[in-house]
Amino acid sequence: MNDRQDSVSPQGDPMVDFEAAFDDAPFRWKDYAVEDFVTLLVFWALILVVFAQFFSRYVLGNSIGWTEEVARYLLIVVGFLGSAMAARNGSHILVEFFYHYMPSWQARLLERLMGLASLAFFVAMAWITYQLAARTSSLMVSIDLPKSLIYYTVCVAFVLMALRTLQRFYVTYRQHRDAI
Repeated sequence: MNDRQDSVSPQGDPMVDFEAAFDDAPFRWKDYAVEDFVTLLVFWALILVVFAQFFSRYVLGNSIGWTEEVARYLLIVVGFLGSAMAARNGSHILVEFFYHYMPSWQARLLERLMGLASLAFFVAMAWITYQLAARTSSLMVSIDLPKSLIYYTVCVAFVLMALRTLQRFYVTYRQHRDAI
């Protein structure tokens, strides 16, 4: 039994893969879009608000009232703007297992159908969140801002997702057309 284990060569040095994950590629502005920078800004605001909440609660012994609600809303904004980033990069979750076992023309067709379904979903959700925002007139509990502001932000994120999906369709169509 030991002879068999000794004859099997190792798959590779795990440190090579670990170190490859930290290879620094040069920073290029064109790799990023407006939603990336806005999401980063909102994320840093979320970090600061959560830190203020932690500091005031556990160090000062008296929690700041508005931090929990604002942190919740900032997390919502980060999630939806992050989805717009994922739509631009084409990195939304999908099941790639089937693509490997299909002929290439079927895989392209399925990819286009799923893109159209995603586009329809994004447009429908943008319309629904717009209607919800228009009907919402209440204020947030701890700060005097309208709740519709959050719904409009989610609506903008869905519109961005739809636009980025259309952009991916256009780029894919152009690449396919140029390859022919």
